[in-house]
Amino acid sequence: MSDTTTDAREFWETFYTERDRIWSGEPNPLLVREAADLAPGRALDLGCGEGGDAIWLAARGWQVTAVDISATALARTAEHAAQAGVGERIVTAEHDLRHSFPDGAFDLVSAQFFHSPVGDTERLPVLRRAAEAVASGGVLLIAGHAGWPSFVEGDHEHSHVHLPSTDEVLAGLDLPEQRWRVEAAEEVEREVTWPDGRTGTRADNIVRLRRLD
Repeated sequence: MSDTTTDAREFWETFYTERDRIWSGEPNPLLVREAADLAPGRALDLGCGEGGDAIWLAARGWQVTAVDISATALARTAEHAAQAGVGERIVTAEHDLRHSFPDGAFDLVSAQFFHSPVGDTERLPVLRRAAEAVASGGVLLIAGHAGWPSFVEGDHEHSHVHLPSTDEVLAGLDLPEQRWRVEAAEEVEREVTWPDGRTGTRADNIVRLRRLD
């Protein structure tokens, strides 16, 4: 196991074990907006966290492979899926996606806010590998932050972090136009509430691509 894998796994294990629950359990709104019209098939949820997206997909008839680097996050995904009555539709898999990747082809590959303070410079190669996992006629869905919340913009603590635009994501993927169709590439602004109660707005990016071959 490489040092980078150890560091990333330790970071995310610490992140998830600090509290009994981190996320709301609700699916990401951009996933709901972009995937609600898709016919269910096989889905790959990259960085599944505690399973909110995977459970939403499974409830709509998808067979989901839910991937995370944190064993604690995956255990919570399995527990929450069983509680929601969709446990039989979700398979969890532990991967550091920089070094290993699930086998198979998927009708939907979803990377929702696939950012990390550890190894984020390797995000693009992971997304390129994600594109390879999309089945013919399937969809690659990438959501990412376009900026910091309005109430922390200009904070020097975050000034070194680069959040790529949709154009940068598409250029970095460098997918052949004859094999892929861009179905969405836009910036969306939403209201957010920080854990300490501060409220404001935040811009997110969404890229939806369909494989044609």
